[in-house]
Amino acid sequence: MVLAILFLAGQTLGALAPNYEMMMIARVVTGIASSACFGVALALALTLISPESSGRAASIVLGGLMVATAIGLPVAMLFDQYFGWRASFWAVAVLVLLSAILAQWLIPSSPSAEPVSIQEEFKDFNNHHLWAAYTTSMLIIGATFAAFSYFSPILTDVAGFSEKTVPLLLGIYGVATVIGNIITGRLADRYMMPILTTGLIMLVTALIVFGMFAEHPVIVVIVVIVIGFAGVPMNPAMVTRVTRSSNAGSLVNTIHVSIINLGIVVGSSLGGFTIDRGFALTSPLWVGVFLAVLGFISLLPYLLKARVTEVQAGSSKQTCA
Repeated sequence: MVLAILFLAGQTLGALAPNYEMMMIARVVTGIASSACFGVALALALTLISPESSGRAASIVLGGLMVATAIGLPVAMLFDQYFGWRASFWAVAVLVLLSAILAQWLIPSSPSAEPVSIQEEFKDFNNHHLWAAYTTSMLIIGATFAAFSYFSPILTDVAGFSEKTVPLLLGIYGVATVIGNIITGRLADRYMMPILTTGLIMLVTALIVFGMFAEHPVIVVIVVIVIGFAGVPMNPAMVTRVTRSSNAGSLVNTIHVSIINLGIVVGSSLGGFTIDRGFALTSPLWVGVFLAVLGFISLLPYLLKARVTEVQAGSSKQTCA
């Protein structure tokens, strides 16, 4: 509830912001609140279900993010076009207030809190497998948002779509993320690594095709759908990997959400840097390819380890036979 109030305050400040500096402060406040809120929400959800259902629970919590992309982003763009950008900020503020009321009413009371040692909490981070999982998550989201952050100018200035068509295309992208999230949420607990590897291969392929054929509207629509289907919906598998690498505690999940947000910053910033240096508007797509390839490389040690384990298990069965 405190985080919801903090987000509401930051969003209201943004809606009233008279200059860029005040807007930056507002975005920092809402960024802190939203990142921490997702971490707490994930930890809370994982306490309400059995450990083998962590991926599905994460998909439900993160499904809100997908729905926000599918509905909120296009609606916000329409608000901006017809009522001005402040109207979309006020609309979000109202939704935040409503969500806080519903959370207080619907979320069950937490059990009596046990004493928490910050020192013990930080011991969880002395785990290279956890940091490997964090790194892969950052690269996946960085690759996705290197492209997504510049969809609008690419769609209008390169692919030739009208500005009024962009919200519809972003809505289609959002629907693809929702569908992808539903599928990965149901499969993440059993097929965590296959989801990550397949998703990264699809993401790399789609970004390469997008970069090569960005002037062809039909191809662009197809790859936008694939990116929506493969990129962000890897989140449930990413959360499952983190919880299996360490635990399902609030601090581990909150840091994971912060790492994901860092991926958004890294991807969008590198994409903007390439444009600023005089490269084409499609250059962020190639930044996304680079980050996604790095993400796949970060998985290779674990894929090879899993393969060796399977071979050894097969040899043991043959020996026993």
